[in-house]
Amino acid sequence: MISNEFEQLLSIYEKAGGNKDAFSDKGIANLLIHGDKVLNVNDVEGVILKSEQKKDGVIAHLSVGKDVRVKNPIHLCFGILSREGRQEIGVNIFIEDGAEAEVLAHCVFPNAVKVLHKMDANIKIGNDAKFRYQERHYHGEFGGIKVIPNAKVSVGKESIYENIFSLLKGKVGFLDFNYEVNCSGRSITNMIAKIYGKGEDEIRIKEKVNLNGEGARSLIKTRVVLKDKARAEVIGETYGNAPYARGHVDCVEILNGKEALAKAIPIVSVKDEKAKVTHEAAIGSVDKKQMETLMARGLEEEEAIDTIVKGILR
Repeated sequence: MISNEFEQLLSIYEKAGGNKDAFSDKGIANLLIHGDKVLNVNDVEGVILKSEQKKDGVIAHLSVGKDVRVKNPIHLCFGILSREGRQEIGVNIFIEDGAEAEVLAHCVFPNAVKVLHKMDANIKIGNDAKFRYQERHYHGEFGGIKVIPNAKVSVGKESIYENIFSLLKGKVGFLDFNYEVNCSGRSITNMIAKIYGKGEDEIRIKEKVNLNGEGARSLIKTRVVLKDKARAEVIGETYGNAPYARGHVDCVEILNGKEALAKAIPIVSVKDEKAKVTHEAAIGSVDKKQMETLMARGLEEEEAIDTIVKGILR
């Protein structure tokens, strides 16, 4: 049974854009979880991956040693194949001083009718380190899923942290995304989210960055497209708490449907006279001239809209 689940999950993982061969390559650190079962785990030199079983889910621990530069991305896959289920994932990540690593995480729920996926992450990045976390979701067309990712992130001095969240395939269902990042001196943080809402999808995004160290920099960049009756509320917060801190909040939401609803709430605050934080937010509709041009070239209306949407979310 486990072998069957493993093969099925990898098949969906591949359709979602993942490299399923990564889970058979001993030179690539990886962890694959179906529901509350760990189906595959592999670590490599300098990378430690461990897991603990808990009710309805798993706690995963990832650490990268001091000055270790991980050659290949670390692959994580979380999912539920059945129509109903519950998955609670705890993620503890520690990137030591001078280390460099990238994680490719895929969350796949192709048949979800009544599924809950909840993730609580604690991420600590040491000094002079680089860490990139890409999370891609693949949902089915039923829209019966609740996704609730929460994370607390600490970024050390002169470190670089980048988080990219994308949910573009299938219906979102209900998404409640909540991340908070604390940034030390001369660190760089980039938070990027790309989401395509359809049907009656409900999207809530809250991203908060505290620029606590001198010279810390950050960017929160959100792109949301809504069609049909989908709704979204995006809150981007940046606090300039130290000298020469620089932050920017950039949110664009595009509506394609008379009943779609979008809200963008940028919050910026400066506590130090030498800090600077800026924001821009825009809500609009699909560009009619672009759509007409594409339709004149032979595309149907829906195809033209999808092409424009892909360009916005690229």
